[in-house]
Amino acid sequence: MKKLLLCLGLCLSVTTFAQKKEWLDPELNAINRAPARADYFAYPSREMAEQGVREESSNFLSLNGMWKFNWVKDQTERPVNFYRLDFEDQYWVDFPVPGIWEMNGYGDPLYRNSGYAWSNQFTPDPPKIETVNNHVGSYRKTVEIPASWKGQQVFLHVGSATSNLYVWVNGKFVGYSEDSKLAAEFDITGYVRPGKNLIAMQVYRWCDGSYLEDQDFWRLSGIARGAWLYARNPLHLKDIFITPDLDEAYRDGSLNVVAQVSRNSGTVELELKDKAGNIVEKTSVKPDGKGIVRTEMAVKNPAKWSAEEPNLYTLLLTLKNNAGKVLEVVPQRVGFRKIELKKELGQVWVNGQPVLFKGADRHELDPLTGYQVSRERMIEDIRVMKENNLNAVRTCHYPDDPEWYNLCDEYGLYVVCEANIESHGMGYGERTLAKEPAYAKAHLERNQRMVETFKNHPSIIFWSLGNEAGDGPNFVACYDWIKQRDGSRPVQYEQAGRRAHTDIVCPMYADLNWMENFAKSGDSRPLIQCEYAHAMGNSLGGFKEYWDLIRKYPNLQGGFIWDFVDQGLRKYTADGAMIYAYGGDYNRYDASDKNFNCNGLISPDRVPNPHMYEVRKMYQSIWTTPAALRKGIVNVYNENFFTDLSDYYLEWQLLQNGEPVRQGVVMDLQIAPQQTQPVVLGYKETDLPAEGEILLNVTYRLKQARQLLPAGYAVAEEQLEITPYPLFQVELAETGQKASLYEDLVHAVVSAGEVQVTFGKWSGWIEGISLNGYEMIEYGYALRPNFWRAPTDNDFGANLHRRFVDWKNPGLKLKSFEAEEQGNRVQVVTTYELPRLAAVLTMTYLIGGNGEIRISEQLAVDKEKKDMPHLFRFGMQLVMPGRFDRIDYYGRGPVENYDDRNESQRLGRYRQLVKDQYYPYIRPQESGTKSDIRWWKLTDIDGRGLAIRSDVPFSASALNYLPEDLDDGWDKDQRHSGELKPRGLTTLSFDLKQMGLGCINSWGAWPLQPYLLPYQDYTFQVVITPIRKY
Repeated sequence: MKKLLLCLGLCLSVTTFAQKKEWLDPELNAINRAPARADYFAYPSREMAEQGVREESSNFLSLNGMWKFNWVKDQTERPVNFYRLDFEDQYWVDFPVPGIWEMNGYGDPLYRNSGYAWSNQFTPDPPKIETVNNHVGSYRKTVEIPASWKGQQVFLHVGSATSNLYVWVNGKFVGYSEDSKLAAEFDITGYVRPGKNLIAMQVYRWCDGSYLEDQDFWRLSGIARGAWLYARNPLHLKDIFITPDLDEAYRDGSLNVVAQVSRNSGTVELELKDKAGNIVEKTSVKPDGKGIVRTEMAVKNPAKWSAEEPNLYTLLLTLKNNAGKVLEVVPQRVGFRKIELKKELGQVWVNGQPVLFKGADRHELDPLTGYQVSRERMIEDIRVMKENNLNAVRTCHYPDDPEWYNLCDEYGLYVVCEANIESHGMGYGERTLAKEPAYAKAHLERNQRMVETFKNHPSIIFWSLGNEAGDGPNFVACYDWIKQRDGSRPVQYEQAGRRAHTDIVCPMYADLNWMENFAKSGDSRPLIQCEYAHAMGNSLGGFKEYWDLIRKYPNLQGGFIWDFVDQGLRKYTADGAMIYAYGGDYNRYDASDKNFNCNGLISPDRVPNPHMYEVRKMYQSIWTTPAALRKGIVNVYNENFFTDLSDYYLEWQLLQNGEPVRQGVVMDLQIAPQQTQPVVLGYKETDLPAEGEILLNVTYRLKQARQLLPAGYAVAEEQLEITPYPLFQVELAETGQKASLYEDLVHAVVSAGEVQVTFGKWSGWIEGISLNGYEMIEYGYALRPNFWRAPTDNDFGANLHRRFVDWKNPGLKLKSFEAEEQGNRVQVVTTYELPRLAAVLTMTYLIGGNGEIRISEQLAVDKEKKDMPHLFRFGMQLVMPGRFDRIDYYGRGPVENYDDRNESQRLGRYRQLVKDQYYPYIRPQESGTKSDIRWWKLTDIDGRGLAIRSDVPFSASALNYLPEDLDDGWDKDQRHSGELKPRGLTTLSFDLKQMGLGCINSWGAWPLQPYLLPYQDYTFQVVITPIRKY
């Protein structure tokens, strides 16, 4: 009877244990969770291991697919007995695993940058979490355990559950886990039986661990990665740690292998195979008294692993019992590479070279499925990175799906693997959880589990302790543990600054002055910014200057752009328009940081944003400089560290005034890494045109497919000037034709042949330009000076839309209007006062007998005034009917570009449509500008329209929107480019100069000084010519 009561008591405790408060205890982060181990799958045979598809293995059972599901808004409403075998779930819905609740209609997506998801509900007070709005999802699924699994150990694997995970099997409590971005595994051998088994899980939206998961991303809930069961022999490999190394000459390699067998028995055979399947080295080792297997495998001159050449080998570990029977086979891909900190140089080396890290930060996010990211999407992301010359990625701010690291191993990316720790909302001072003893264990466990899980991946070159979580003893302990456990990799932490517990100085958003001061400081560590060049909206101006500096100083070794992909979620408006949703788009109650999660180099659907082209250019690894351009000789520098240029060919093209006139190919480029050689292109000086602007375009293409890129793909480009642009003279030519002036009380009308120009005397503006009666200015609009642009996200962040607001509607007061005939020409001069800006604007128009209009726009300011606002632009704008929908120009293109972001866009002649000019950034803003323009034409389908030239290269744009369509005004609204409706008109803007875009950050930094328009005098001269094709 006592035994019966004891048994009942134990059963009761095991089934009700999960009703306790572990979800509020920061020192209890797991119950019965299996120890973290290297991510691998053990196959029952060599054949299956060599095939490497776990889904087809006899000891694997997928749990992905539909589960019975229940969702409640408040934690107190959750079902408490749902795990019982007799619980009726027929009225529950079917719900996918993996699957995110909010992306499937349960709860709303919520976005915060810093500050907790619940900050509108209750004040953060760790580990306090309220039950209200703490959504709970409960899952049930019946699975069939194969009879062949009898006598095996059975494990449950759940790849990612946010924010925590409870597990029951057949009505009994199994365990509990926190840390939403690492897999939780449970040994359920004692809970399952052959045949049908009930697995039940419960996930909370928030728990005490959520205080460490305050990352700058969508706050979503559910099971984001796959779930499965797998079976193993009781005698099995519990863990494997493979450490590659190279000798001092970086020639010969070794693999240090340490494996843990579940008990002291059997034999482990190790076989190393190269890419072709040849056996390179093999050995056999018995475990010691503690079940440990240790061996080192020496390999003569192995193919090395790097992001440039990701050579992989396969290590097969076969465990046999004492009778020689194969129990399991584990394949592990390994790469021979060596990472070193060279303190005397302040550098980090990979395989003996101070590589440059051309990186970006990547959140795991899909616009349709949220945290659930498919393998196909991962490959797409890597392809886009390769297309744009990225060689490094930081997993911000948590460990990614294990498949991501497999793909980075395979295709070649340097990875910074970051622990799932960010407590930004607690600040960096005394309240930081980095100093909180109750959270010390959680800090350490999250770092330990990350390292143990991913330690065998050659792509991982640095460990990162976390992100924006303050600093204190909890991080020092993490650093010390990792350095003891894995001495082969550096460890970094941004908040450590320049203290001892970071091997890499990895600040965020350090400007150029800070970087240069560091480069000269003598610090023994390299500077690699973990976040820089904030790519929010229309951004990345001044990116070239970062890389000019990085390439100047050896201890500046690159950085990671924030960030890779806009985190917009696909959503549809009531009228069916597709938008990318951001914070605040789902309800009015939740805390929100609006579109601050849309800082990507690419759109949510992986289309490159215009600024990605600048990254592609500045990250390229083949550079061309003049040697003897007129003789057809250039210098080619191979910036790669491990690969020569034999896999590439060079295309060249000569342009005269933007049009190709001669081209050729150089197929043989035998240029070693880090070397420069002259290359003879094949043209002679006598082949050069005698007049006009002569440019040389050089493009480097792949001879054959490589790392997801097709043969012929262009990996690098350059444009060099041979003969400079002969500046256009704005003086009107004397044609012998006469322009005449007619005036009444309201208008001044100038007639010049087929052209008629109409001025409004009350405004002083040109209100009409017609060609044989064909009007080119939309009725109700005029040609006006323009000093404003629709603010970009960076403009908003620096509050420039308020600082500069006087230039938006500057209160122009017409002081004089003078019109007179001057020989065969007519001159009109208008003068305006700008009282708020202490300035005078003079517009001088000279209309020639052939209808050409020369305009001189002159701004004179009061130089005694201090602290006057800068300008967004200095130029002119007019609105034309929508039928003027074609652009033909000679300038930089084809993608939009600005004075501080145009290195990637080559000079040439481009023909485009107005409807394609606006790029749909997540939120409406300035877009579509082209810079360094020599001439610009805007015409209708018949070639009728306006041509514009200036005595200096200028910028211009043509959009189907008015400026106010793209301008939020004083504050940002919940607006989206997908909601914009093109107007039946064309807004033409042309400027002497437009302020740069900037990218140092999006919360206060201005563009660099050379790209500003300070309060000063300006003069802009253009000639506008009404044109027609015939």
